[in-house]
Amino acid sequence: MKRILLFVLTNIAVMVVVGIITSLFGLGRYTGTNTGQLMIFSLVVGFTGSIISLLMSKTMAKMSMGVKIIDQPANADEAWIVDTVRKFADKAGIGMPEVGIYEGEPNAFATGAFKNSALVAVSTGLLRGMTREEVEAVIGHEISHVANGDMVTMALIQGVMNTFVVFASRVIGSIVDGALRRGDNSSSGPGIGYYVTTMVLDVLFGFLAGMVVAWFSRQREFRADAGAAQLMGQPNSMINALARLGGMHAGQGPMPQNLQVMGIVGSIGKLFASHPPMEERIAALRARQG
Repeated sequence: MKRILLFVLTNIAVMVVVGIITSLFGLGRYTGTNTGQLMIFSLVVGFTGSIISLLMSKTMAKMSMGVKIIDQPANADEAWIVDTVRKFADKAGIGMPEVGIYEGEPNAFATGAFKNSALVAVSTGLLRGMTREEVEAVIGHEISHVANGDMVTMALIQGVMNTFVVFASRVIGSIVDGALRRGDNSSSGPGIGYYVTTMVLDVLFGFLAGMVVAWFSRQREFRADAGAAQLMGQPNSMINALARLGGMHAGQGPMPQNLQVMGIVGSIGKLFASHPPMEERIAALRARQG
C-alpha cells in the first residue's frame, strides 16, 4: 500500500509542479488551455487505461493464453506445481495464487491486481524442456514478481507515463495551433494544427514513454531473479534455468505483448525490451555468489 500511495502522490505532485510552472510562464494564456482542467483530464485518461488493464489482467491472461486453472491436480506434475507455488507463496508471505498451465513454448508468467489473489502460470514447453529444479526456480521468479507488487507498480508507472503523454501533447498542440492562427479570431475552438500536432505527439511521446516503462521492467527482472535465488536458497538453479531458457528461445517468437512484462522471457529488443539479456541476468546472479 505504501508503494501504491507513493507512486500516486508522486504523480500528483509532479503534475502540480508542471501546472505551477505553466501558470508562472503564462502558458495557459498563450495556448488557450486551462492547465488545471487539462491536468485533471490527463490524470483521468492516463490512469484509466492502466488501472482497467490491471484489474482485468487475470481474465485477459486466461483467455489470451488458454490457461487451464488447476483446481484439483489431475496428475503428479500438476500436484507438484501447485505444491511448489504454495511453498514459495508461504515463504514470500503472500496469499496462495491461482495456479495454471497452458500450451506453448517454454515460458511462465504471473499477473493479477492484488498480491494475495494473483495468477501464476507455466507452459507445457517449460515443463517438458527443463529439470524440476529449474522449473522450481522459474516459479520462484514469478512468485517474487507477485511478492514485490510488480503488477501494480508497472500499472502505476504506465499511468504516470500516459498522463505526461496526454498533458504534454495537448499543451504543445495548443501552442502550435495558436502560432499558426495568430491574428485569426474567426474561430474560438482548436484548429487543424492542434489536432495534427496532438496526434503526432501522442505517438512520438508514447514511444518515449514506452522506453521508460521498459527500463523499469528490466530492473524488476533483476529483482525477481534475486528473489528466486533467495527462495531457492542459492542462485545456481536460477542461473541454470536462465541459461537453458536462453538456448530454448533462440529463434522463437515472444509471448503476446500484454503478458511479456510478467513473463520469464521477454523480447529481443533493446530500448523497448521488457527483459534484460539473459547474459546480464546470469552475470547479476553470479555476482551474488561472490
